[in-house]
Amino acid sequence: MKLIIIGAGPGGYETAAEAAARGIEVVLISDGPLGGTCLNEGCIPTKALCAMDAPDQERKHAVVEQLTGGINQLMRNPLITVVQGVASLGCGHCVDVRADDGSTLHFDADAIIIATGSVSASLPIPGAEKALDSSAMLELSEVPERLCVIGGGVIGLEFASIYRKFGSEVTVLEFCPNILPRFDVDLAKRLKASLVKRGIKIETSARVTAIEDGAVRWSKSDKEFETAADCILMAVGRRPNLASLNLDEAGIEYTPRGIVVDENMQTNRPGIYAVGDITGGMMLAHVASAQGRKALAHIIGEACLIDMSVVPAAVFTVPEAATVGLTEEECAGRDISVGKANYRANGKAVASGEADGWCKVIADKATGKIIGAHILGAHSSDLIHEAAVLIALGATAGQAGDIIHAHPTLSEVLLAAVRGV
Repeated sequence: MKLIIIGAGPGGYETAAEAAARGIEVVLISDGPLGGTCLNEGCIPTKALCAMDAPDQERKHAVVEQLTGGINQLMRNPLITVVQGVASLGCGHCVDVRADDGSTLHFDADAIIIATGSVSASLPIPGAEKALDSSAMLELSEVPERLCVIGGGVIGLEFASIYRKFGSEVTVLEFCPNILPRFDVDLAKRLKASLVKRGIKIETSARVTAIEDGAVRWSKSDKEFETAADCILMAVGRRPNLASLNLDEAGIEYTPRGIVVDENMQTNRPGIYAVGDITGGMMLAHVASAQGRKALAHIIGEACLIDMSVVPAAVFTVPEAATVGLTEEECAGRDISVGKANYRANGKAVASGEADGWCKVIADKATGKIIGAHILGAHSSDLIHEAAVLIALGATAGQAGDIIHAHPTLSEVLLAAVRGV
């Protein structure tokens, strides 16, 4: 069997490695370095900055190079051919690639997986070109005295938190009534309070109208405002990278949100699949990886039991925030029980000087099953996975509350919240 994968982010290279391990011949096409946005311009370099007290480009690049080196080694498999270039879909299961040297290469296979990811979005306002996107922000060597972040989602808040720690005066402008619009409102409000306490100015329900040299113009409640800034970050989300794929001529259904797929990640064209950000769902690296596994399982005729409704997500602010399952708002009209616990009542948190934190667990009253968990505080990005396992396995709050946890550990915060349901 032969498989073409377009895109070398997590949804691409991990699927390529798994396919090769099953004896499938793979052509992996990438128009950039292996690892995609996550490794080269997203998750990994931002986490490297999170661990610094000042921008250190040498250290950041060393982290990225170490990990890309590992992927390059993984791809050195006789069944995997890596091709650098821009791919476009042809008839049947054919793909044409405009290689870096200007030549055009032609490939065909039994199946195709599209995993071209996403690109930064921007507001259609005057002066938008004056703002930096997240990729450009990662290359800054100097700390701006005043940073204005347009967008209070995951990307915007992570950079706001990083540069506040570096010493910048930071203002965040968010259009929606709350930061982290897709997160539990209770968690979002608590995180906002924590960030404000750390000196970050946050304005919600703020409509940015223009960017000028050294300032951002915005309105709120019919009043006009201006925020002075030495550096402006445009962090209003990402959009599917549909360019150059030739989807119309290939007859593949898509919308502005991304390529349309079924539960097996297959498009309307049999044998052609799409995974990750290009499908317009949750734009997370681990979602792309899981979807790649689902697509590959369908291609080879195997069952795949991955539950795509249970997806943990984390925000690497200070403090961290993490979520999995349903928010309390999504449970509107449903009979639920809610348990909460605070880090300040946890021995490990207090002893470590990390008592700023909170946890909420939501359970369905009829079944007792845990259906959502939201954590704000140190190491919440790690703690959330216990909740993910409990939800995925259909555990009740009673069952979870009977699991012994080591003391003193931060995991006892989740235990306390579960026992409070």
